[in-house]
Amino acid sequence: MAERNWSITVMFSTLCLVATLNLAACSSMDSKSGSEGMSKLSTPKDGELALRADYKSWPTFLKAVQKPDAVRDLYVNPKGATTSQGQMFPNGTVFVMEIYQAKKMADGNMEKGTDGKLVKDRLAKVFVMQKGDGWGQDVPDNLKTGNWVYSAFTPDGEPLKANFNECRACHVPLGAQKDWVHRYDEYFETRGGR
Repeated sequence: MAERNWSITVMFSTLCLVATLNLAACSSMDSKSGSEGMSKLSTPKDGELALRADYKSWPTFLKAVQKPDAVRDLYVNPKGATTSQGQMFPNGTVFVMEIYQAKKMADGNMEKGTDGKLVKDRLAKVFVMQKGDGWGQDVPDNLKTGNWVYSAFTPDGEPLKANFNECRACHVPLGAQKDWVHRYDEYFETRGGR
């Protein structure tokens, strides 16, 4: 009986030791990858953002924005949608902009709907703009747009190489008054100033 108890004690001690070693190894891996992953996630650079699969369920920022040969649909995540006119968007705000090619007719002219607006054809690109504390500070001063960072994706959601300096240069003139966000006033006008 004593020999059996000793065997059970040894087996239990061995299991405890293995479990402790596994936990220590996992903890070490988590803290290592976690700290590297967190620092990378907490201060991403242009081109390092993720494209959320559920963005189409977010509030609409603006729909059917007309460009000479494209139509844009823009979404804002729920956190960003809590912003009121005159405020800056909070850290954690994400915008997603879908860029659709405009449909062409057989004669090469752009097709327009009964409302006179361009008709969407295929999705060409998806851009993401996200704001975080201390983000976007690794670029030249003349290209800083507050704490915003930018990324681009193919229609299938694959990361797309883009010249993010062009994105920044386009947003820079808007300044802090509009939080570097295009169509800031138009968005709040469609919401009734809320």
